[in-house]
Amino acid sequence: MSKPTNSPELRTMPVLAVRGLVVFPGMMLQFDIGRKKSVLAVKAALDADRLVFVVTQTDLSENEPTAEDLYKVGVIAKIKQVVHTSDEGIKLHVEGLSRAEIMAVIQDEPYLIGSILPCEEVSFRQSYKTEALNRIAQEKFEEYIRWFRQVPPDILLGVMQQKDSGKLADFIAANISLDFEQKQCILDELHPVRRIVRLNEILNDEIQVMTLEREISQKAQEQMDENQRAYMLREQMRAIASELGEEDNPQEESDELRAKIEALQLPQVAREKLLKECDRFAKMPYGSHEGSVMRVYLETCIELPWNTASPERLDLARAEKILNRDHYGMQKVKERFLETLAVRKLSDQATGQIICLVGPPGVGKTSIAKSIAEATGRKYVRVSLGGVRDEADIMGHRKTYVGSMPGRIMAAVKQAGTNNPLILLDEIDKLGQSFKGDPSASLLEVLDPEQNSAFQDHYIDLPFDLSHVLFVTTANDASAIPGPLYDRMDVITLGSYTHDEKFHIASKYLIPKQLKKHGIKAAQLKFTPNALHAIIENYTREAGVRTLERTIGSICRKIAKRIVSEEEFKTYSVKISNLEELLGPKKFTKDNADKQDEIGLVNGLAWTSVGGEMLPIEVAVMEGTGKIQLTGSLGDVMKESASAALTCIRTRADRLGIESDFYTKKDIHIHAPEGAVPKDGPSAGIAMATAITSALCKAPILHSVAMTGEITLQGRVLPIGGLREKSMAAYRSGIKTVIIPQQNVPDLAEVDQVVKDHVQFVPVRRIDEVLPLAIPSLVGLQSREPESKIHVEQPQQRPVPVLRQ
Repeated sequence: MSKPTNSPELRTMPVLAVRGLVVFPGMMLQFDIGRKKSVLAVKAALDADRLVFVVTQTDLSENEPTAEDLYKVGVIAKIKQVVHTSDEGIKLHVEGLSRAEIMAVIQDEPYLIGSILPCEEVSFRQSYKTEALNRIAQEKFEEYIRWFRQVPPDILLGVMQQKDSGKLADFIAANISLDFEQKQCILDELHPVRRIVRLNEILNDEIQVMTLEREISQKAQEQMDENQRAYMLREQMRAIASELGEEDNPQEESDELRAKIEALQLPQVAREKLLKECDRFAKMPYGSHEGSVMRVYLETCIELPWNTASPERLDLARAEKILNRDHYGMQKVKERFLETLAVRKLSDQATGQIICLVGPPGVGKTSIAKSIAEATGRKYVRVSLGGVRDEADIMGHRKTYVGSMPGRIMAAVKQAGTNNPLILLDEIDKLGQSFKGDPSASLLEVLDPEQNSAFQDHYIDLPFDLSHVLFVTTANDASAIPGPLYDRMDVITLGSYTHDEKFHIASKYLIPKQLKKHGIKAAQLKFTPNALHAIIENYTREAGVRTLERTIGSICRKIAKRIVSEEEFKTYSVKISNLEELLGPKKFTKDNADKQDEIGLVNGLAWTSVGGEMLPIEVAVMEGTGKIQLTGSLGDVMKESASAALTCIRTRADRLGIESDFYTKKDIHIHAPEGAVPKDGPSAGIAMATAITSALCKAPILHSVAMTGEITLQGRVLPIGGLREKSMAAYRSGIKTVIIPQQNVPDLAEVDQVVKDHVQFVPVRRIDEVLPLAIPSLVGLQSREPESKIHVEQPQQRPVPVLRQ
């Protein structure tokens, strides 16, 4: 227990208010004073007993403190020495004697005088706890001065010798750098044990803060040392390069770039901007990142073919010869490019053309573009757009971004080295959209002859003339191309190849190409015409010729193995008899040869992005309660078309000899085989109506008839799309008659002549004309001749051909 000593008495003495400074008992301190009140208080103390009450201000900004602006606890100090430093300021040397508390300020002018009560000296009992607290304080102070502060040895010795907890706390607090609020907390604490505990807390916090300061300072110093090292190394490299005459001078580089820009004879806007960039580059410090970015930008702009053009070959006879040499058929495409050449020969005002080749895979869209480039003397560059989802891929990135680069269009022009190349934009229908923008929208400016004369890539950021570029785009599905983009292009549709065309392509192009690729001489491997016909008919069934080429390549690999392994190998002839040995069993057979007329089975025709296909539709009628079931992975449009077909037949039930209430007694199931393949569209309407009629009337449908057309509730037959591909599918399957909508008759001009020669096309306006053609045995409906027939029906007596050479 602590016990108080004799009670102190109130004393009246001058008050000296100090800012940011705390004096402890037993502390010797020197400080300057300059305020008038402070100087007068010191003089009054000197005239009396040289004692003054030193107390700290709570607010440092207050110049004329009052009683409310002072802490309550201060120190009674004895003035040891006064040194006059100026007319108004003095340097004061004082010694703290004891704690005291100001009870009242009894005078404000001309200086402060207060009623001061010395604080009682609190005694306490020494224990293990106080000894532990003292040791902790000494260790903390030792750690503090060891790592962070330079303290005279006598202070450290004084700390180690002090055993009184209160005096130890005062001594340490007086000799470390703390905020005056923290020191005032130590001064306010009268109990020695609580005072040393408070000091330990402050010391611990201070050491943690100073540890972080030291770590940050070390990191900053290391970074500074690394930067200084790098700077010194760069300076040494520059000095070495200067001695060798190889100094990299930004000003010299800028002058070289400026000379190249002047030599390009650029448009005024581009010339001024690039020269301005050169001036900025010359002022960049050596080795700066921004300087490197500017150098790459200037070099990229200079390398663009601003005024470099390849001489265009306008010889129509030569161009036609090259196109016929590389590709069989494709008359429409060849004719279109020969027309373009003729226009270019007559007029220099013709700008670049944008042509879109639409067709199934493998029909030669990409390869014909390369032949056109050779025929016209232009450089050829291919840009693949399949899967592009970022607008910046087309328009480029801003040069301020890290790793920025021009877009694919400007990169293709730079790669070509001329401003009038042929750029093939492959798979334009495969462009995607994402949060990074719509690439198809970026192509609107590129593929518009009225706008692309001043195309501005984001990276180049200068107008570049693309009007001399011949753009050729390819697509499998024209419906997947956005409308505004589709409108800017001259679309040429390439259809599927006929059997005869595939035979000529394989004979003239694919076999020689594969023989050369596999290192086989023409005399070592020969294909008989019948074998080639069999490969096309039995092992490949596609719109193009890619599978046919791979099949020929497979035969070449097997023969190459024999050539290498058999020493006496001379020649090998591919015949029908050894096809199964080379390629295995037949993959496809002629289904139509063994087909029979069946009830509820009709041949529909479908269009896909890889060509036309047969779409058989089956209908089964069973006793039930009028349920309708649709299967075969049918889309919403096709399901609605089936409902329309059923309603159309219900309106004609009496004329067809069908019970008028069949929809309440019969369950109808409509199915499209190959259920794993999604199907949609309205063009199977008349096919479903015919199949439903056949199933309800139990009358068979001719297996040699196929049909396509949309149906309405009133039985009208509406036009459809993709007639060329659908007719080719019917021809490949051996169909003899194809029923089409009357409004699709103009589309027959696009159908290949060989298809017209072997397939009879019958145009119809209503379902009443379709049913007697497809179901001749139908009773109750008068068969009538269609209102219009076309001349392609005449070769009716011709048999389905077997193409032979």
